[in-house]
Amino acid sequence: MKHHGRAVVAAGTGINLALGVLYSWSVISKKIPAEWGWTEADKALPYSVACIVFALVMVVAGRMQDRIGPRWVATLGGILTGFGMILASRFQSVAGFVVGFGVMAGAGIGLGYASATPPAVKWFPRRMTGLIAGIVVSGFGLASVYIAPLATLLLNETGVPNTMWILGAAFLVAVTLCAQLLRNPPQGFKPEGAPAANPQAAPLPAPHAEVPPSEMLKTPQFYLLWLMYMFASGAGLMIIAKLAKICEIQASIKAGFLFVALLAVGNASGRIIAGFLSDKIGRTRTMLSVFLFQALLMFGLRFVDSWGVFIFISALIGFNYGANLSVFPSVTKDWFGLKNFGTNYGLVFTAWGVGGLIMPYISGKVFDSTGRFDQAFYIAGALLIVAAVLTFATRAPRSAHAEVAVEPSRSA
Repeated sequence: MKHHGRAVVAAGTGINLALGVLYSWSVISKKIPAEWGWTEADKALPYSVACIVFALVMVVAGRMQDRIGPRWVATLGGILTGFGMILASRFQSVAGFVVGFGVMAGAGIGLGYASATPPAVKWFPRRMTGLIAGIVVSGFGLASVYIAPLATLLLNETGVPNTMWILGAAFLVAVTLCAQLLRNPPQGFKPEGAPAANPQAAPLPAPHAEVPPSEMLKTPQFYLLWLMYMFASGAGLMIIAKLAKICEIQASIKAGFLFVALLAVGNASGRIIAGFLSDKIGRTRTMLSVFLFQALLMFGLRFVDSWGVFIFISALIGFNYGANLSVFPSVTKDWFGLKNFGTNYGLVFTAWGVGGLIMPYISGKVFDSTGRFDQAFYIAGALLIVAAVLTFATRAPRSAHAEVAVEPSRSA
């Protein structure tokens, strides 16, 4: 039986490399002409709407790819993302960008993203879940490394409308082509490294419970994961949405795209390293470390005013934010099973969308009122402390038999 795991991982990573255009919004929004009359809060709105639509569509997309397979769902995602950006390029109004970039492209990103990770992890043994998930989603985080400077070049040469049109057309083609390589393993497939079946042995219990979405929503673990994800992702998305502006305000740095790219490198590496680490030491221990580290960075960000420090801060904030995007899908699979993984993680992922809707908008309102982002940093840091505290109340459901990185008990 031919193993398509590597091809599926490569295709999923490629899809995310294109869909990560979402993270270049701070570069695009900074170049919106003054004559368009947008406030800083207006500039955050298309991005915030894209985040919440992305997350809500993930629920539907997860169910779709569970039922009909990932290829066609990802293909539709590429079409919607491309045409959404092309549509936005025809407008100068906030409403036009909200519909094109926020709603259409946001929906397309949700469809594509939801279809990339589930088929990839199904081709590999459970002990590699965190690593494989981290590799696939790293493409989304790494996208800004090339999209930010490319978008900056296009913006300087052609302006916002033409940049949106060019990027939309390019990503439409890239995502739909990569989508054709996505496939689930055939029925009865056993990943390499999985224990071989012994026909004379007694049947073993399932390695984890297969929990349907309706049952998952009845567990306290779902709501604890949801709150932690919202707080942690909201903090990171707030910085991603405004990083170019933060650099300009606090350190008079005009090359904001460079720091967006540095954050993207940290974002991608955080997804891979934290995914691997959570396979070894446990999911909630990894979450606790990430939340506390990110809170420290949020509280300290207000005092950063130099190029050198911004280089490190950008990468580290990206690292901690990216860690969430591999740890949370991994823990969802561990605790609630693989059969309904697409739908279950889609529901958990709505927390990411709510965080992306609220925190960038709050930061925009704070800036419009004070001319700085300091209060927004403090709000984000406080929420991360709350998320860290919640890890001590979060344990796997008793019905789940986690197959990797069993959480060690913590002493009081």
